[in-house]
Formats: sequence, C-alpha cells, structure tokens
Amino acid sequence: MHRAFMLLVLLLTACEGSVFPAEDPGRQAEIKKSYEARDTCLKRHALADGTSGTEPDALAHAATLACQAETDRLVATANTDGDAKVTASIRHDTEFRAMKYVLQTRGLTAF
Repeated sequence: MHRAFMLLVLLLTACEGSVFPAEDPGRQAEIKKSYEARDTCLKRHALADGTSGTEPDALAHAATLACQAETDRLVATANTDGDAKVTASIRHDTEFRAMKYVLQTRGLTAF
C-alpha cells in the first residue's frame, strides 16, 4: 500500500506545471523590455550634458524623476498583483541604479 501511494504521488507531481506553473514567456519578455527601457533612460540622463558640476545624489534623483514613465511601465508589467512591497522594491532599485549610472559616468564605480 505504501508503494502504491508513493507511486501515485510521484506520478501526480511529475506532470509539468502541476505544482509550480511555468511563467508566461511572453510576460517575461515584456518585463525584460521594461527593465531595459528604464535602464536606458537612466543611463541617458546620467550622461546629460552640463551636469558635471551637479551633486551625484541630485543628478540621480533628477534621472529617477525623468524616467518615471519607464518605471511606471515596469511596475505595471512586473507587478500585476499590485503588491505594494514589489512596487516599493522596483522604485528603490530605480533610485539605486540611477546613482550607479551617475557614479559610473564620473569614474567613481563603487559597485
């Protein structure tokens, strides 16, 4: 009886996606495109002309604000459940990456 039960469990869990459904590859591609669009925007604003005298944190904040539309698209694509923690994490990551790109353009890579 024990063997029959174990065989049944193995057969049921062996089915593709029966326990953990596979992610939608199309959605994954959209999330990747949204990340790339956001990062491209941040890099472009980190390299803006006439900003060499601007404090890095001010420039990173300005880049974050300038790329708000891209960040919002990323949040909408990646966070379909509307989880506040996920949204906060993506926004924090945007600020972090903006600072990273600003420091990289100034040759101050600490990352």
